[in-house]
Amino acid sequence: MAYLSATQLSELGFKKLGKDVRISDKASIYNPELIELGDYTRIDDFCVVSGRVVFGKYNHITPMCLVAGGVPGIEFADFCTLAYGVKVFAQSDDYSGATLTNSLIPKKFKEEIFAKVVLERHVIVGAGATIMPGVTIEEGCSIGAMALVAKSTASWGIYVGVPAVRVKERKRDLLDLEKQFLDEVK
Repeated sequence: MAYLSATQLSELGFKKLGKDVRISDKASIYNPELIELGDYTRIDDFCVVSGRVVFGKYNHITPMCLVAGGVPGIEFADFCTLAYGVKVFAQSDDYSGATLTNSLIPKKFKEEIFAKVVLERHVIVGAGATIMPGVTIEEGCSIGAMALVAKSTASWGIYVGVPAVRVKERKRDLLDLEKQFLDEVK
């Protein structure tokens, strides 16, 4: 995997560019002037990141993910991970048939849904999962592979299914490991 150089990253014109950011040269970045990249953010091959997106520290977006912040935006707190093929949407067309759809249609002929998405600290989203507009995934949640998250979660839960439902509590051991890790990297 080849990553963009520090010079290439700087030339893209991000709103904020933290230290040790790694973005694959095979990723597609749209609207970099709206994107904030916290320290140690990594975006891998074949990802698409667009619109207003804010990354905290130590976020990993693995290959083939879509992060579509659009106008309302998507915010990632620290230590979030999207596994292969995750899709996160902050806006969507109306699929009811009441209006026209797609980006080629003038806004007066369509009704779009615009709602900010938030992933709080230590969220991990499994392969192929989809997160819809307006969702907040609270701290420590784990979202199972192929889940459809259409409603906000409560903290430290494991959510699976279509639609995603909470099936059990997630351990908090990682909070001690986070402290140890941050003490070592100082």
